[in-house]
Amino acid sequence: MLLVWKCAFKNLGVATNLNHCSLQNIDARLNVFKCCNNAFACMFCLQWEEVSIMDEKNIPIRTYQVCNVLEPNQNNWLRTDWIPRSGAQRVYVEVKFTLRDCNSLPGVTGTCKETFNLYYHESNEDRESYIKESSFIKVDTVAADESFTQVDVGDRIMKLNTEVRDVKVATRKGFYLAFQDVGACIALVSVRVFYKTCPLTIRNLATFPDTVTGADTSSLVEVRGSCVNQSEEREEPKMYCGADGEWLVPIGGCFCNPGYQEKGGTCKACAVGFYKAKSSDAGCSKCPPHSHSPRDGATVCDCNSVFFRADSDPPSMACTQPPSSPQQLISVVNETSVVLEWGPPRRLGGRSDTSYNYPRLGSGSISSSQLCLPCGSDVFFSPDQSGLKTTRVVVSELRAHTHYTFIVHARNGVSQASGAGAAQSVFVTVTTNQLPSPVSSILATDVTRHSLSLSWQQPDRPNGVILEYEVKFYEKDQKERSYRIMRTFSRRVDVTGLNPLTVYVFHVRARTAAGYGEVQVLQDIPFPLIGEGVNSAFLLLSVSGVGILLLISAAVFIISRRRSKYSKTKQDSEEEKHLNPGVKIYVDPFTYEDPEQAIHEFAKEIDVSSIHIERVIGMGNFGDVCSGRLRVQGKREIYCGHQESEAGYSDKQRRDFLSEASIMGQFDHPNIIRLEGVVTRCKPLMIITEYMENGSLDAFLRKHDGQFTVIQLVGMLRGIASGMKYLSDMSYVHRDLAARNILVNSNLVCKVSDFGLSRVLEDDPEAAYTTRIPIRWTPPEAIAYRKFTTASDVWSYGIVMWEVVSYGERPYWEMNNQDVIKAIEEGYRLPAPMDCPVVLHQLMLDCWERERAERPTFSQILNMLDKLIRNPGTLRRTGGDRHTATMLESGVGSEVCVSVLPEVCVPAWSVCEWLRSIGLERYRDTLAAAGYTSLDSLLALTHQ
Repeated sequence: MLLVWKCAFKNLGVATNLNHCSLQNIDARLNVFKCCNNAFACMFCLQWEEVSIMDEKNIPIRTYQVCNVLEPNQNNWLRTDWIPRSGAQRVYVEVKFTLRDCNSLPGVTGTCKETFNLYYHESNEDRESYIKESSFIKVDTVAADESFTQVDVGDRIMKLNTEVRDVKVATRKGFYLAFQDVGACIALVSVRVFYKTCPLTIRNLATFPDTVTGADTSSLVEVRGSCVNQSEEREEPKMYCGADGEWLVPIGGCFCNPGYQEKGGTCKACAVGFYKAKSSDAGCSKCPPHSHSPRDGATVCDCNSVFFRADSDPPSMACTQPPSSPQQLISVVNETSVVLEWGPPRRLGGRSDTSYNYPRLGSGSISSSQLCLPCGSDVFFSPDQSGLKTTRVVVSELRAHTHYTFIVHARNGVSQASGAGAAQSVFVTVTTNQLPSPVSSILATDVTRHSLSLSWQQPDRPNGVILEYEVKFYEKDQKERSYRIMRTFSRRVDVTGLNPLTVYVFHVRARTAAGYGEVQVLQDIPFPLIGEGVNSAFLLLSVSGVGILLLISAAVFIISRRRSKYSKTKQDSEEEKHLNPGVKIYVDPFTYEDPEQAIHEFAKEIDVSSIHIERVIGMGNFGDVCSGRLRVQGKREIYCGHQESEAGYSDKQRRDFLSEASIMGQFDHPNIIRLEGVVTRCKPLMIITEYMENGSLDAFLRKHDGQFTVIQLVGMLRGIASGMKYLSDMSYVHRDLAARNILVNSNLVCKVSDFGLSRVLEDDPEAAYTTRIPIRWTPPEAIAYRKFTTASDVWSYGIVMWEVVSYGERPYWEMNNQDVIKAIEEGYRLPAPMDCPVVLHQLMLDCWERERAERPTFSQILNMLDKLIRNPGTLRRTGGDRHTATMLESGVGSEVCVSVLPEVCVPAWSVCEWLRSIGLERYRDTLAAAGYTSLDSLLALTHQ
């Protein structure tokens, strides 16, 4: 916005209006004016002179002119009136003028000029009638872009020049402007003085007032906004007023109050039938079912008649009703315990929080006519007496031979608000009884290998008619995990089907109408009776068979561990799918005809109002990368990072931008950067991810050079390998695995990121290849034949290992790409970084095998790093032979194989030597007779 001072030209007290400006002579010598009638033809004007002329539209205008070009050493000044600063710190002076070409003036060589000077002087008051020339500060020497000649004037062609200069005026209340002529033929047509402001605006529901720009051309003026009517501050609203009068960098903002929503930069009341409960809600919502809002600006909708809302119900929840009563209450009495079961209410009232209470109405004696009395506190309910979600309860510790009445109430969140009580209950009356006492004198007779006979005496106190006896038995070692039950009407039972050489425990109890009595246990049956008649040779053979079975199991386990080595890496994604049946497979978003379908399938849409941008932390492929906070309703606020798309993107750029989110949204692993969601319904487009405090791994390592232990570095490598194993299991090939694309959080957890290179290569397959791919991280087959597989990612992982151990050093140092390609073709591989453990460098070299089938898989790499972490002693050696370094001691008489060539660690033993080493040489002939003559053949053994 431009603010212009309005004033008038003055010449010795005679005022004339001229283009909103006031100019005044500052030299007493200007009291006498001499000038020609035709201002443009005048060549001998003495000093500045006020002249009326006609512009190109034949409209009379007033000018100040001077054309004293024949006399040398001209020093003609023209000064404005005092101009109040009005709060401005930098003003702009726009001068419109015409100037005569010196070449068109004969005989003025050396005295004619084609420029004039602009000066200013600051002052607190308009009292300075005379100001010394030395008090003025020069702004600039002004030259004309176009000048006129005598012919031009004759043809009435006015060549008007416009020049603008800015002046910093921040120390006094006002200022003067002055124009110095040093020998030019010039006419001032107009002078306009103005300053700039950022105009009154509303942003994020905060009003920012008209603000004068700063004193410097690069300065930003911070302005705090104030919330509009019916709104409240969510975070202090601020913006910056730039020197060009534009508002910049909006921060924070306001929320409309409950009952109001944003419309056109203001907060409008919610209409009837709508409501808004919280300031942070996006807008007014329609009243939920069975509720209404009778007036504008409702913060909650009132429930309709016979519908209710609990105190804990959110305003968005429909109004509900209490449940109906429970159905079909059934009771089963067992002595002094009662099992109550019922069906759920037929009508739940639209809620899912139905619970049940079980008050006891009272108890009374069977033999008396006494009324029911309140129950005592000694009665026990399982699982509980109130607030139960299931439809079953066990009531115990009741008195025997007593009437009990139980009431079951169905309740939900609005039962209390509705006043519902007995209408939602059902009751039942039961009578307890007494159990029989335990049986006595249990005897075991006729004991054989597979059977025996049990007999017992009737309980001393039957407490009714004995309906049956229950016999329960199980092997003593099983401890009731597996048992059998027999029932009989007599006091004797024959038990068959027992296992020989086994000790059994027997339980016997009686049942009457009141239920089962206490259990009597028999468990000390004489052992020799159970195994009587068993052949001793059979027992010896059984024991020997168990020993041989354990021996063979141990052999199979040890040989399987010793024979572990790398299997061939499956090269193509189609082969990898068959290695992991049931594992989720990556879906290429570019296979979708509509890119919106892919992004909505794999990524969650986030409301832009939930995102608070705090600062710009970098530059991405599509625009700024920022950090901030994400606040999603119902969840705690989290820190996040996000990348914005640049303005004016095409459909293809939009698809490319969102494709990376479609890829990232398919991954869920602690070592893969997590996608929080996307913003696609407004501009700019945004990809929201978790915030990684320590940034990229390469920069982080360079910043903390030498500050980590080897175990910490291996832990970082282990996290990267775990993430890459997850990607390879999903048949996803990264193509750009490098330390710069690994992000590190505050807990030093490394996460794989940047999934965009595959899109670049697929979109532009004919481009200059070595400029599109990271040569220093790419294997030979990918450079030569564009063959990208999981094995090519393994090569890149080896380079990442080298970067980590060298603390972010550049691979291959200052070699150019062509030199790197040539060196790799000739067999050159990166040497071990300083203090690098031998086992880590060996693993790097295995990742850099020329034949991709010989490289380890990420699963094998992960297992190898886990072994190193469990055995930190293997990381102490930093030199030595490749093979000897693979056999490192981790304990007395044991080895840990850490090489990617595990066969080095397996001794070339025969079966005989192996049996001798474990003290079982006596079984050599037995195994040889059965055809097991090599360690390989032992792997075919089964337990049978």
